[in-house]
Amino acid sequence: MQGVEVTMTKPVLFGALAGLLFASGAAFAQQAAPAGGNAPPDLKPVQDWFVRCFPADSPNPCDMFQELDSQTTKQRVLLLSMAYIPGLDRHVLQIVVPLDISIPKGVTVQTDSYTSPVLKYRRCDRNGCYVELAVDNAMVESLTKATSGKVNIVADNGKTFALNFSVKGFAAAHDDMVSQARAKAKAVEKTPAAPK
Repeated sequence: MQGVEVTMTKPVLFGALAGLLFASGAAFAQQAAPAGGNAPPDLKPVQDWFVRCFPADSPNPCDMFQELDSQTTKQRVLLLSMAYIPGLDRHVLQIVVPLDISIPKGVTVQTDSYTSPVLKYRRCDRNGCYVELAVDNAMVESLTKATSGKVNIVADNGKTFALNFSVKGFAAAHDDMVSQARAKAKAVEKTPAAPK
């Protein structure tokens, strides 16, 4: 598999990244601004990851993310974001990759000791194609212990690419994100039972 040369970027445009995050249901982050205005999220670097908490009432107000850009084109080639929903004790993952990929092939996340099943794309827009789903604890555990990580994608022409990302700081960022999410999360509203 070929690797793609990428560099990590600092989050400068909060709004652009916020728009890329989880977009549906209680399982995905709510980016609505509080009634008082458009306050920026709290952002904290943790080695090669960032922990971000939004000032909004949400079942999962915090996530951790890493963005990688092409060294040659300076375009984003990978965005990884993971959030934790305390009320459901579940993690959700979002992966954003460029357009011109093979939709049916999906992606896999791979570490030195774990390879995910094929993860299917949920949607595409002008910013890229998105994988958005709840993930099992095996993936989270693997990432906390890994020494390397990559997202494997397949281009429209059938060529496979490995998008390498850093796991440096993943465990610490994860612990911080989970702790903040538990402290700030709004309770998940249960769907009322149908009347009998």
